Amino acid sequence: MTTTHLKNPKITLIGAGGFVFPFRLLSDILSFPALRESTLTLMDVNPDKLGPVAAATPELVAHHGFGATVEETTDRRAALDGADIVIITFQVGGVDSYRHDVEIPRKYGIDQTVGYTVGPGGVFRFLRSVASYDEIAADALEVCPDATFINYANPMAMATAYLSAKGLRTVGLCHSVQGTTRMLARTLEIPYDEVSYRCAGINHQAWILEFMHCQEDLYPRLREVMAAKHQRGRGAADLAGDDGDHSEAAEAASTYEGGNEQVRTAIMNAFGLFQTESSHHASEYLPYFRKTPELVSEYIPERWDYYEICAAHDDQGDIDAQLERLKGELAPSVEYGASIVNSIVTGTPSVIHGNVPNRGALIQNLPADACVEVPCLVDARGVQPTAIGELPPQLAALNRTNVNVHTLAVRAALEGDLENVFHAVALDPLTAALLTLEDARAMTEELLAAHAERLPERLREG
Repeated sequence: MTTTHLKNPKITLIGAGGFVFPFRLLSDILSFPALRESTLTLMDVNPDKLGPVAAATPELVAHHGFGATVEETTDRRAALDGADIVIITFQVGGVDSYRHDVEIPRKYGIDQTVGYTVGPGGVFRFLRSVASYDEIAADALEVCPDATFINYANPMAMATAYLSAKGLRTVGLCHSVQGTTRMLARTLEIPYDEVSYRCAGINHQAWILEFMHCQEDLYPRLREVMAAKHQRGRGAADLAGDDGDHSEAAEAASTYEGGNEQVRTAIMNAFGLFQTESSHHASEYLPYFRKTPELVSEYIPERWDYYEICAAHDDQGDIDAQLERLKGELAPSVEYGASIVNSIVTGTPSVIHGNVPNRGALIQNLPADACVEVPCLVDARGVQPTAIGELPPQLAALNRTNVNVHTLAVRAALEGDLENVFHAVALDPLTAALLTLEDARAMTEELLAAHAERLPERLREG
C-alpha cells in the first residue's frame, strides 16, 4: 500500500493559459488518486487566455467528485507562495513573437520547421523569456525555495540550464523519448510494454542506446525495416497523413510521427543509432538536410510548419473537446510531469527521462555546463539523475555542436554579452551551413531589434 509523504500539495502552473497542453497536464495530475486533494494554482499573465483552462479544470474536478481546490490568478508571486511543485509551460510573446523567430531567418535562407528549440529561433525564444525567468527565480527563492520546478517551456535545454543556474531545483521534460520508442515498437509490431530501452544525449537529440525485446537486440531489425521503408526521395504520395496529434503518442503512423522518417533513418545509417525527435525537427539540428529547397523535398516531401499550425489553432475548441473526453476516461497521458508529482508526493518510485545539468559528468564526454537528457529516478527525495558514462564518440560530437549554441545563449543571458548572442546564432549547425558570418550577424541584429522590448535590459542594444 502506497503511503502519502506530502499531504495535499500545492501545485502551481505558470503559463496555465497555454493552448491544450496545460489542461492535459492538469487532467494527468487528477488521474493519480493521491493528487486529487491537491491545490491547483493556475497562473497566467493574460486573464483571457487563462479563462478557458480555469473554467474547465473545476468542472472536471466536480464531474469526478474530487476534492481538489482550483485557484486562478495573474499574480505570479502569490501563485508561487508555498508551492511544492511548480510547472512552467509558458511562451513569452505568443504567436506574434514566434512569427519573428521564423520569418526573419527565412529572409536569410534559413527555413525552420519548428524554430523554437535550436537555431536562431530557439536562441531568441529563450532570450525573450529570460526576464520572466529572472522574476520567477527571484520570487521562488523567497517564497518556495524547496519547490521542485518542472520545466516544459522551450527551448528546453537553454531554459532548463538557465533556471538551474538561477538556483531553482529544475528538471526539464519532453515527450520525444517516450514518443519515439512507442513509434519504433509500433513499426516493429511489438507491444510497447514488452520493450525496454535506454536513452541519453540532449533534448530532441538523445540517442536510443539500447532497444530490446526481452533478450533480443532490436537494432538489427530496426535498421533493416527503416532502411526499406524510409529512403531519400520517397514521394509525398507514399506518406501517411498528418492526424493532428503532435504529442508523439499516436497509435498509427502520421506525417509528423513514423510516416516520414527519411531524416532520422539517414542519421541512424550514418552515425549508428536512432535519435529521439521527429524527422521534421531533427533536420534543424544538423547541417545535412536543409541546404536547398530541393534537398529538403527529397528528405521531407510534405512541408510541415509548426508556426502555421500554432497560428491557426483554436484554443477553446480543443479544451472543450478534451473536457468532454476526460469526463469519460481519466487516465494519464505519455507526459512525465504528473508521474513526477505523484512520486514526490507518495514516495512511489518512477523512472523518467529528464533534462538536467550535467553535474558530476552524467555524460562524461559532454561538457560540464551542458544540459543533458538522461534517465532519472524519482521518489520522495525528488528527481535523481543517473550517470550514463560516455556516449559513442560520434554521437557526443553531434550533441556538442548543439550544446555550443545552448551554452553560449545561456552565458549571454547570465552575463549580458551581445557578442555571445551572435556567437550562439553563428555556431548553430544549420546557420553555419547556409550563411556567411556577415549574414549571420545581420540576421542576429535584425532579431535583436524585433524582440528588443521583450529582452532583458542587459541584452538590449544601445
